[in-house]
Amino acid sequence: MLKKALVFLADGFEEVEAATPVDYLRRARIKVTTVSVGGNKTVTGAHGLPIIADSLITELPAGAVWDILVCPGGMPGASNIAASASACALLKAQAAAGRWVAAICASPAVVLSPLGLLRDRRAVCFPGMEDKTGGACWVADSVAIDGNIITSRGPGTAGLFAVAIIRMAVNREEADKVAASVLLAE
Repeated sequence: MLKKALVFLADGFEEVEAATPVDYLRRARIKVTTVSVGGNKTVTGAHGLPIIADSLITELPAGAVWDILVCPGGMPGASNIAASASACALLKAQAAAGRWVAAICASPAVVLSPLGLLRDRRAVCFPGMEDKTGGACWVADSVAIDGNIITSRGPGTAGLFAVAIIRMAVNREEADKVAASVLLAE
């Protein structure tokens, strides 16, 4: 069965943390939809790179289901995702349904933690942001997986993050194939 992923984009997102998961997941034949949480499909990253989202969040079909939701980090990108009531509602519903939620860099602290999604879970985020999150059990890994939540540290771990998403959403064999194809050293 074809897996589906939704990647949130908000002005100020960290480019590597958005583009790497989109690229790797598509290599794994996951149907990826990028969605702008703002009012424009053109979303500008923290370092000035514009990306055209597939859809606006207001255009998503009611009742649509994704196997995984992905929150890139970056500032103020993570804050802009957190400020989107629609994005937060999707994330809470996804987690409550036991489907995968993934966040990297600032997003575990700024997006997931305020929603209560990290309470009593092993997690990681951008170093120094741990004190902004209540209830998480911080670990020193590059990627942490606890239940249906995947978190990662930052731009330098984006490849590992993307491969972990593939491993959980599809399987280890597909994740290993993608990692080998991009020469990712785990």
